[in-house]
Amino acid sequence: MGIIKVENIKIHANHGCLKEETAIGSDYRVDLEVKVNLKPSSISDELKDTVDYVFLNKVVREEMSKPSKLLETVAQRILTRFFNEDKMIAKATISVSKINPPIGGDVEMVTIKLSQKRKK
Repeated sequence: MGIIKVENIKIHANHGCLKEETAIGSDYRVDLEVKVNLKPSSISDELKDTVDYVFLNKVVREEMSKPSKLLETVAQRILTRFFNEDKMIAKATISVSKINPPIGGDVEMVTIKLSQKRKK
C-alpha cells in the first residue's frame, strides 16, 4: 500500500450557517490523503494503475462549489464520490478548513477531518 496526498487546495466557497457566509463566501483549504496499492503503477508507469490526483482535485472543487451549512456534509460528499468513482481507493482522509471563520475571535482557521475505509 501507499499514500497519495493532495495538500492545501485553496477554494473560495459559500458554506456556513450564517446568511452572510452563504452570500459572500469564505476562503477554504482542503487537504486529502488516499491509501492505495501503488505497486502496480510503480512497475507499469501507467496512470490507469493508480489514483489520478487530477481526479481527486476535480471532485474536491465540484463538491466544494455546492453550498452546505456544515463542513462535515461537504467532506462526506467528497469521500462518497471518491469511493464511488475510484475502486482503487482503500481508505481516504479529508480535512476541510475555513480560513478566518466568523467566530468572534482571532482564529486562523477551523478544521474538520473525516476518514473512511472501503467496505469489503
